[in-house]
Amino acid sequence: MKLTCLAIVFSSLFGFASLGHASDSESQDGVKVGNMSIMRKLAPTGALEQQAAAQYAQTMQQAQNQRALGPADNPQVIRLRAIADKIIPHALKWNERSKQWKWEINLIGSKQINAYCMPGGKIAFYTGILDSLKLTDDEVAIVMGHEIAHALREHGAERAGKAMAANVFVRGVEIFAHAKGYDPNLAGGLAGGAAKFSMLAFSRADETEADIVGLDIAARAGFDPRAGVTLWQKMGMVNKGAPPQWLSTHPAGPSRIAEIQRHFPEVMPLYAHAKGVSVNSLPPYQTNVKAIAPVVYSAK
Repeated sequence: MKLTCLAIVFSSLFGFASLGHASDSESQDGVKVGNMSIMRKLAPTGALEQQAAAQYAQTMQQAQNQRALGPADNPQVIRLRAIADKIIPHALKWNERSKQWKWEINLIGSKQINAYCMPGGKIAFYTGILDSLKLTDDEVAIVMGHEIAHALREHGAERAGKAMAANVFVRGVEIFAHAKGYDPNLAGGLAGGAAKFSMLAFSRADETEADIVGLDIAARAGFDPRAGVTLWQKMGMVNKGAPPQWLSTHPAGPSRIAEIQRHFPEVMPLYAHAKGVSVNSLPPYQTNVKAIAPVVYSAK
């Protein structure tokens, strides 16, 4: 019973540290998602950015050696960099450090359906995500905004901090169990399991936060937030074997779409403003897959 109580305390403490996930520099319009997690303070952000830059450079060099790195004159590279040029200026308000980042975006030839933005603004897209999902510019912007949001919200540092705290928690349970005459290995295993499931939930919260912040960034840059719905509908078509939501670090597709739609009232006015029109004059968003219905939004 005492070990179970400790696990509950662990989850509660981490839940408190994660409350209000998002912007320290919240504006009057757009999404409202609170402050960044204090757990990121446990990890040295500057060091993580340096490590990320070194890892990114190594990855790009390996891709170059394998002739998989997209050259500057590649149409898809030109496209990605043009979208990034529109998005990045609207991302900087979310993190003061990002104004000094040496932003970079590259394309790697691979069938992986993947994209990421490392701490410090190092972005990579894989041709697999562009080709398999047949992404429109709006959908690329949603992906890019989401990945940039992870870096802006320092989720890497946050995860590192939570992992450190989890290790301390497990070790504390083992010491407590030994002192009380319990099997420390069994106690540590139970505590580790509790920590693992808590970490999955925290990761899902980070993904949801990145979705929301990414919508805000993309909308301000003039990209349609409704593309977030079609993006995840496409993802569902190619990712039918995904694990249940509660066993995944990513929210399930339907949950993700519902959360995106819930924030339309906050981000659609930003998009309409960027386009210089009223919200209700915007036509439905139609992606390039006929099987996916147009996405409609009307301001009440």
